[in-house]
Amino acid sequence: MPETEPIRGRWARITHSLSAKLITLLLVSMVVIFALLGYLNIRLHRQHLEAATLASAGRVSDVIKRSTTYYMLRNDREGLYHTIQTMADEPGMAKVRIFDQKGRIGYSTDAKEVNQVIGNVPQDCYLCKQQANSNRFRIFRNPEGERVLRVITPIENQPSCSNAACHAHSSNQQILGVLDTNLSLATADVQLAESRNRTLAYTVAAMFLVAVLTWVFILRVVDEPITALTKGTRRLADGDLGYQIEVHSQDEVGDLARSFNEMSLQLRGANEEIIAWAKTLEDRVEEKTRELKSAHDHVLHVEKMASIGKMAAVVAHEINNPLAGILTYAKLLKKWVERDEMAGDKLKESAQCLDLIAAESRRCGDIVKNLLTFSRTAPINLQSTDLNSVVDRSIRLVRHQFEMTGIELQLEFADDLPLVQCDPAQVEQVLLALVMNAIDAMPRGGNLWIKTRVNPARDEIELEVRDDGIGISPEILPHIFEPFLTTKETGHGVGLGLAVSRSIMERHGGNIKVQSELGKGTTFTVMLPVDARIPAAADSPAETTNAR
Repeated sequence: MPETEPIRGRWARITHSLSAKLITLLLVSMVVIFALLGYLNIRLHRQHLEAATLASAGRVSDVIKRSTTYYMLRNDREGLYHTIQTMADEPGMAKVRIFDQKGRIGYSTDAKEVNQVIGNVPQDCYLCKQQANSNRFRIFRNPEGERVLRVITPIENQPSCSNAACHAHSSNQQILGVLDTNLSLATADVQLAESRNRTLAYTVAAMFLVAVLTWVFILRVVDEPITALTKGTRRLADGDLGYQIEVHSQDEVGDLARSFNEMSLQLRGANEEIIAWAKTLEDRVEEKTRELKSAHDHVLHVEKMASIGKMAAVVAHEINNPLAGILTYAKLLKKWVERDEMAGDKLKESAQCLDLIAAESRRCGDIVKNLLTFSRTAPINLQSTDLNSVVDRSIRLVRHQFEMTGIELQLEFADDLPLVQCDPAQVEQVLLALVMNAIDAMPRGGNLWIKTRVNPARDEIELEVRDDGIGISPEILPHIFEPFLTTKETGHGVGLGLAVSRSIMERHGGNIKVQSELGKGTTFTVMLPVDARIPAAADSPAETTNAR
């Protein structure tokens, strides 16, 4: 079966090729034309042969008639019969007989027929006389199956016959009898068959010779060039650009082959040009990529150094103040100890100094703790969480702050809020940072709105924290989520709360945005997807270890 399909495919390609169609068309046309010409030639030859045979038979019959006239005028039957018998013995003569107007056979080379009567003889004789001898000839087959030509020659009554001494007929009688000459057509049939066979053989040989010459011509002139073009087209389609076909003719097929060669060379040149351009472009892209990577690395290095410098400046500034206080009070206590002035009021002041030193030390510790919190990536513990419960728990932690600052709290919880996949502790940390910022923005009291709602278009839950405090200036607003940026007074924060909050939301696959206007308040909107997708690198062990 595996070998049958390729054979069938090749046979189908051969039978459906242009050469096969041309050869088939020419062969069919040639067979029809040669067959028609052969038939017409054989028919014409047969007609000529039959006409010649009829003419010869007529002449033979007339010769017999004229040869026997002498004996008939003298009523010499012996001489007449001898002459007829002599002529009947010639090759090709089948039978000769004479019968009168009544159809009685008076003489025949076949003795058995003598004195027998043949019907309708006068009518036949008068008919052949009236039609200028057109019906003198009859062709029939004898008992042996051979064709026989029958020539009927009427014997007319002439004056020389009617005035003779042997006169036996009236002068008014036109036909005295009939000479019936039968000639065998066996020889003519053999010659006709031989001629037909030769004509047929010549026709078949001519057809075969023309077919072979046509086949060779089509193969050389049509099939080979088309096969070469087909092979070249396939090689070109397979990527062998520049493939050339040998041109052997100056006709249209040769022009087509030359055009194919030119097209193949042009395609190869265009392909080489494209490859060169692609290689140049690839090299330039690689070069620009290296340049961009180098520039990017440089920018990252500069940004890193700037961040480190900024952080160092902020940390130094934040820690320097409490350290200066600690140093001042430590020197003061040392001075009192050296002077032995620790008794009485000095002892009480010494205790206050120690309290201040302890407070400033805790402040330094808080600054360092906040830095560690910002730099460390805590793992996320996802669980199905009711966001309304997280908001309620966070509010209870800072409710006393609202009472102390005179802030009115307005809560709007969505009833159809679905459970969300998140870390409730980290979400609570974000909410507390936003609430504490809002409290700091309203030192003389105000209103705080906390809302939860569903955004079905984005399949997420939104948590809104809005206050009517002092707002944020437009210059600071674009940088509000950057580390170490704060609007609070010195000693009340290092500007890491919003940066940490945005980091937590991004690790949850969410986001946080802000809108603010000076004198009218600020609105923070936290967007948390219902089905959180944590980035793969969010909790990598290497990052956590490095942060620690």
